[in-house]
Amino acid sequence: MIRSVLIAVLTIGIIGVGYWGYKEHEEKNALLIHAENSYQRSFHELAYHMDLLHDKIGTSLAMNTGERLSPQFVDIWRLTSEALNNVGQLPLSLVPINETQEFLSNIGDFTYRTSIRNLDDDPLSEEEVDKLNHLYEQAADIKDNLREMQHTALQNNLRWMDVELALATNEEQDDNTIVDGFRTVNHNINEFAESDIGSNMFEKTSTNNQYGHVEGEKQEEEDIRAYSERLFSVEDAEQFNIEKSGEGADIPTYSVTYQDDKSIYMDITEQGAHPISILVDRDIKESTISLNDGLLKAEEYIKDFDYDNMTAFQSQQFDGIGVYSFIYEQDGVRIYPDKMNVKVALDNGDIIGFNARDYLMSHQDRTIEDATLTVDEAREHVNGQVNIQEEHVALVENNLNEEVLAYEFLGTMDNETYRIFINAQDGTEEKVEKLTGTETNFEVTL
Repeated sequence: MIRSVLIAVLTIGIIGVGYWGYKEHEEKNALLIHAENSYQRSFHELAYHMDLLHDKIGTSLAMNTGERLSPQFVDIWRLTSEALNNVGQLPLSLVPINETQEFLSNIGDFTYRTSIRNLDDDPLSEEEVDKLNHLYEQAADIKDNLREMQHTALQNNLRWMDVELALATNEEQDDNTIVDGFRTVNHNINEFAESDIGSNMFEKTSTNNQYGHVEGEKQEEEDIRAYSERLFSVEDAEQFNIEKSGEGADIPTYSVTYQDDKSIYMDITEQGAHPISILVDRDIKESTISLNDGLLKAEEYIKDFDYDNMTAFQSQQFDGIGVYSFIYEQDGVRIYPDKMNVKVALDNGDIIGFNARDYLMSHQDRTIEDATLTVDEAREHVNGQVNIQEEHVALVENNLNEEVLAYEFLGTMDNETYRIFINAQDGTEEKVEKLTGTETNFEVTL
C-alpha cells in the first residue's frame, strides 16, 4: 500500500516538474519571439526611413523657395529622429555604430537649424548646397547597404537573437551578415565625415562627452566584487556574477549580477568604480519612513559615491518607493545636464535604484557666461497667469542639444505646478515642464 502511494506521489511529482519545465520553455520561447519580432520591425523600419530620407534630401535639392524648403527640412529632421530611434532599438550596443548615430544626429541638427530660419531672407549658401549634394550621395550609399543587408537576411532567414547572443558572449563569427553590414555602413560614414573636415555643417552640438571625465584608478574584477559586497550588504561575494564589457563599448565597464533573496544588477566603470546604473528587485513591504526621510538616505548614497555639490530638485513616491532627482551646482547655477536619479525603498531605506549615466557623460568644469537679462526682465517672458513661487539660475540643453544659460521659474496655474526655463540672454522660452501632483521640490545642497 505504502509502495503504491509513493509511486503515485513520485509520478505526480514527475508530471508536475515536467509541466513546470514545459511552461518555462514556452514562456522563454515567447519572450525570444517577442524580442526577435521587435528587432525585425526596428531594422525594416530603419531601412524604410533611410529610403524616405534619401528621397526627401533629393527633393529638397530641386526646390527653389524658402517657403517650400522649411517644411521639407522639418520632414528630414523628423526622419533622422525616427531612424535614430530605430538604431537605438537594435541589439548593437557592442558594435561600433557611433559614427552612424552621430551622422544622423548631426543631420537632424542641421535641418532643424535651417528649418527655423527665414530661408527667403537668408537662403542656403553654396557651401550648404554642396553639403546637401554630398549628403544625398551618402544617404544613397547607406540606403543601398541596408537594402542589401535586408535582402540577405530575409533570403538566409537570419535571426537578430543570434546576433545579440554572439555579441553578448563576445563570440567571433566568420559570416555575420548583419554585424558586418553595420560595420560597413559605419566605416563608409566615417570616411565621408573625414572628407568634410572643416565644415561647420556637421559639427556636433551636443555637450555629451561620452564619459570623458570619469576619473580614478583602474579596478580589477576582485575590486569590483569587494565593492559590490559592501554596497549591497551581501555576505558571500562569490555569489556575484561579474562580466567585463566587450570591445566597442562607450567606456570599459563591469556588469554585476546577483540572484538570491533579491535580484541585483549594476553597471560600474572600470576606471574609478563609478556606478552607472543600479537596479535591485525585491519585495517592498509597508513603508516605515517618510518621503523626506528617504531623501536623507538618498543624500547619503550620493555622498558615498563621492559626488559633491549635488542638489535634490524633485521627488516622487510610487508604492513604497521614493524616487529622487539630483543635479550638480556650480557657482550657484543648477547644471541640469549633470543629472542623476536615486530610488530608495521606504520600508527600510535601502537603495534599490540609481542612474548616473547623464552625470558621468556630461560632467565637466564649465565656464558659465554672465546673463544679459536680469531675473525681473526674464520674469516678464513668463505667462502672466503663472504664480511664480521660486526662481533659480540654471544651465539647460535646448532643442539643439546646446547648453544655454536660463532663469528657472517654478510656479502654479490652475492648481498645476510648472517649471519654466527662460533664456537668460534673449528671453526665449526654452522649456516648460508640468510637474506631477506627487512631486515635491527640495532646497537641499549637499
